Amino acid sequence: MLEVEFLKRYPGFSLEVRLTLPEGKTTALLGPSGSGKSTLLKLTAGLIPPDKGRVRLGNLDLTPLPPERRKVGFLFQDYALFPHLTVYENIAFGLVEARWPKAALKARVEELLQRTGLTPHAQKKPQALSGGEQQRVALARAIAPRPRLLLLDEPLGALDLRLREDLLFFLRRILREEKTTALVVTHDQEEAFLLAETVVILREGKVVQKGRAEEVYTRPKEAWVARFLGHKNLLSPEESLRLGLPPRAHLLLPGAVCLEPKTAWKEALVEERLFFGARVGLWLSYLGIRLYWEGEDPGLEEGARVGVRLNPALALPLD
Repeated sequence: MLEVEFLKRYPGFSLEVRLTLPEGKTTALLGPSGSGKSTLLKLTAGLIPPDKGRVRLGNLDLTPLPPERRKVGFLFQDYALFPHLTVYENIAFGLVEARWPKAALKARVEELLQRTGLTPHAQKKPQALSGGEQQRVALARAIAPRPRLLLLDEPLGALDLRLREDLLFFLRRILREEKTTALVVTHDQEEAFLLAETVVILREGKVVQKGRAEEVYTRPKEAWVARFLGHKNLLSPEESLRLGLPPRAHLLLPGAVCLEPKTAWKEALVEERLFFGARVGLWLSYLGIRLYWEGEDPGLEEGARVGVRLNPALALPLD
């Protein structure tokens, strides 16, 4: 298990975190800007000292070790490649520092060049590569020495949308193949859910929820978490009562709002239509409550009326 426990105070901000995370798996740290994600990563790497705390991986206490002796890999958003070294030399850098035998070093670098599709670029300098290729070099360099722990700070943040989508699945595959204990910082929930088995949500330096990705998304513990994760149908106690639910805050999970053409159901007014290409989103006014529906285009325009049925089994009570 990976155990981190830190207290770090700054003027106007305090990070206070205690986590036990699975070893050999990927954990995503998810939260808004300023929530302490990158600070937690730097504390774990030993790049900044905590006011109080420790980090343990299995039976090994990393706390007293300086960063260079922790055997922690770090992948930065800007890649931080060495411009004067070739792709091969960048990937080999950590192995040279760790004094790997030449035969083992050569085999490991060639293995990673092949797995990342970089073999044709082995003798190129980083500036001759595309952004996606540079990201793959940085990842290969980070995992080459087989670190005890791999830390990734917004690894796809510097890429455009199309490239991010392509590399997201590549990164997911590599992390699972290497079976390295990894901590990934991101502000993108889809990125977190696709990369990580465990998701930790931070808010103002505190952990507000932790669990399996599916569990966190479908069972947010409070309204702030639900809103942060992109859920739209959040009901106040008064709105819940109007819909026949107990008078407390509820989240209507995806699928709770159903469109029914039959006039037997109470009607809603389509206030806004959002076109996403493969799907359509509709903002509806229903019993004076603003509800959101999303799915295959039902052929409704703004101003149309449609029957609405709610599935109470998908109404989640919130703290």
